[in-house]
Amino acid sequence: MIKVGIVGGTGYTGVELLRLLTQHPEVDVSVITSRSEAGIPVADMYPNLRGHLDLAFSEPDVDVLGACDAVFFATPHGVAHALAAPLLAQGTRVIDLSADFRIKDPQIWAHWYNQAHGAPELLPEAVYGLPEVNRNAIKDARLIAVPGCYPTAVQLGYLPLIRAGLIALDSLIADCKSGVSGAGRGAKVGSLLCEASESMKAYSMNGHRHLPEITQGLQEAAQSSVNLLFMPHLTPMIRGIHASLYATLTPEAQRMTLAELQAVFEQTYAQETFVDVMPLGSAPETRSVRGSNMCRIAVHRPQEGAHVCVLSVIDNLVKGASGQAVQNLNIMFGFAEDAGLKQVALLP
Repeated sequence: MIKVGIVGGTGYTGVELLRLLTQHPEVDVSVITSRSEAGIPVADMYPNLRGHLDLAFSEPDVDVLGACDAVFFATPHGVAHALAAPLLAQGTRVIDLSADFRIKDPQIWAHWYNQAHGAPELLPEAVYGLPEVNRNAIKDARLIAVPGCYPTAVQLGYLPLIRAGLIALDSLIADCKSGVSGAGRGAKVGSLLCEASESMKAYSMNGHRHLPEITQGLQEAAQSSVNLLFMPHLTPMIRGIHASLYATLTPEAQRMTLAELQAVFEQTYAQETFVDVMPLGSAPETRSVRGSNMCRIAVHRPQEGAHVCVLSVIDNLVKGASGQAVQNLNIMFGFAEDAGLKQVALLP
């Protein structure tokens, strides 16, 4: 049994962490912090946790957090910069769900997040926590940067094709849709029911913060430059990411059948607990992963032409955030990778 803490537990990723960790057989949640809600029982804010967690929010205290084996940061960007180093110095392992350590170049991070990077000295040791790519590095990591929701769905969809050299890298298109919870729990007009319901819109058309993270991951896989057009959309649902990923097949790959392309995905993810390559002709739905840590993928070749389309769906709060964070914890501490993550998706 290990002791864990959560910094910033009042948002959607924080409560999702609690939902998962209270069911984890090897974890004791010993502290959860919130400056604004200090002293308030967690179950008063989140009644779904009544009977599962007898804990109150507290002020962040490095010494208290440092007594934990691992600390999750479910905080706004920039918060983990200040607290990660003192926790690491006490031997506590840090799993950060914000974007603070995802991008390796601090200047690129500063450009996209409109503030100077607060801990550039930690970037060289931060491990990007996409288990299907970095499992071996995650095992020994002290500091994990949990991938974003869009980057998780997009990278898992493209990686088999890129690794096999089957697509042109100069014209990738990621057309992605997200549920409203991706905007966080803070009060915003665009997230109000009357604003978001019965409507769909594109946003950040000139560049989304997740673009450099996605490009970084794809370029590492390709060992080459990648040109990606990433277009996110807000959809009238609470949870879910749906990524429609387009690419042009290389001349050699155009001679392959769809079944052969399917086999590339099946072989790539054959040993992955949380990636489901669906049968030919499938169209994965976001509701098929709601509440679960699963990514479901389907491969299509429209009109048997020169293009391939990969459909990738995840729950943005689970595989796109808190579930992936717990998956990293399991790898780091040698637990079964699905410990605390065996939930079946919710239907209807």
